Amino acid sequence: MITILVVEDDKTLNKNITLALEGEGYSVRNADCLAKASELIEDCDLVLLDVKLPDGRGTDFCREVRSKFGKPVIFLTSCDDENDIVRGLDCGGDDYITKPFRLRELFSRIKAILRRCAVDDLSDLELTALEQKLLEYLMLNRDRFLTRDLILEYLWDSKGEFVNDNTLSVNISRLRDKLKGSTHGQIVTKRGLGYKWTKQTS
Repeated sequence: MITILVVEDDKTLNKNITLALEGEGYSVRNADCLAKASELIEDCDLVLLDVKLPDGRGTDFCREVRSKFGKPVIFLTSCDDENDIVRGLDCGGDDYITKPFRLRELFSRIKAILRRCAVDDLSDLELTALEQKLLEYLMLNRDRFLTRDLILEYLWDSKGEFVNDNTLSVNISRLRDKLKGSTHGQIVTKRGLGYKWTKQTS
C-alpha cells in the first residue's frame, strides 16, 4: 500500500486530507512540524508539504527529502505568489497546489507523480504500452490484491481500447517473464483475490 506523509500544521485540514486519502486506499502518516516529519519520512512514498511550518520552511525540508531519500514532494500551501511557486519547484518539488484546492485534482496529481516514479524505476525493462500500463497499476497498488475485473476496467479506461480476459492473462505471463532476474519485484497471484505486485526482498 502506498504511504503518504501529510505535513500540515492546521489540524483540521490535516485530518480532512488524511480521511480523504484513506478513502482512496492510501496509508497516511501525519506531521504538524518538520521535526516530526523527519521522523516519519523514511517509510513514506510521497510527501504533501506545506511551505510555512512552526519550526521552519517546507522548501528547506524538501531539499533534504530529495537529497537523502529521493521521495516525491507535492507542495500544498496557501502561498500562491509566483515567486513562491518557482522556489517550491526549484528546491525539488514535483508539483505545487495552492489552497483552496479540489480533492479530485489532488488525487489526480498524486497518481500522476506516483505513476511517473514507477515508470522511471522500470526504465531497464522492455515493455509494450499495455504491459507498462498494467505494471504501473499493480505498482501503484502494491501489496494489495486487484481483481481481474478491476484491472480490466482500468486498462479499458486508460487506453480506450478493448482488453479481454485472455489478453490480460497473456500480458501477466509476459510481465512475469520480464521481471525474472530483475530487482524490481514480482507479481503474486491468489485464487479468488487476483493479482498484486510486491517489492523484491533480499
